[in-house]
Formats: sequence, structure tokens, C-alpha cells
Amino acid sequence: MGRKIAREETMKLLFQMEMNNDCSDNLVELYINENNLDHDEQEYMRHAVRTIMTNLNNIDKSIEKYIKGWKIHRLAKVDLSVLRIAVYEIVYRKDIPIEVSINEAIEICKKYSTDESSKFINGVLGSFVREKDE
Repeated sequence: MGRKIAREETMKLLFQMEMNNDCSDNLVELYINENNLDHDEQEYMRHAVRTIMTNLNNIDKSIEKYIKGWKIHRLAKVDLSVLRIAVYEIVYRKDIPIEVSINEAIEICKKYSTDESSKFINGVLGSFVREKDE
């Protein structure tokens, strides 16, 4: 379950960072230390958050391109966090199959958001991947 847990915990952490407007390394370490995560989960989270925060403008521009009729700041914070993780995995993690990243994003969204959101996430990521592959 390692990477599945790591994705969910990363989503929760990104959500917290967005809500509190705190993207500090201290918050990342505090979050990781307060949760019972194994070494691989911790490493995934650190790499994911560091890469997402470093490349946030590019990741958000990629998302914004496919959220027709929406502004990124209007998205539900859970959905935004899920999209950021999925785009991170698709662009920056060649060791994770694209289909896995999309499927996991949809599953997390179903668990923490709504069925409508999971369909929206699927559409955004599908469009992103189709254009990326062209």
C-alpha cells in the first residue's frame, strides 16, 4: 500500500499547505513526523512536495490549460491537490505508468471529494496526456 498511502498523505499535506498558505519545509517535516509513514512513503512525499513546489507555476499552467471555464483558484482544494500530484507523476516520475497516476488520482478524488470531481479529474488528465503525447 506504500505509494497509495503516500499519494493520499501528499494530497492531505498539499491541501493543508494551500489552506494555510504555508509551503515551508518545516511544515512538510512536521507533517511527516506526526504520521506513521514508512521510509518509502516519506521519500515519495518529500520528493513530490519539493518537485511540485519548485515547479508549481508550470504544473498549474498545465492544469489551467485543461480546466475549461474554470480558474485554478476556484477549484476545490482537494481536486487541485490531486491534479498537482497527478501532473507531477506524469511529467516528473517516469517510473510510474501514466495510467496508474490517472487511476490513483480518480480513486483519491472519489474518496475525498465527489463523483463529479472524479469525472472532472479524469477529463482534465485525459486531455493533458493526449496533448502531451502528440
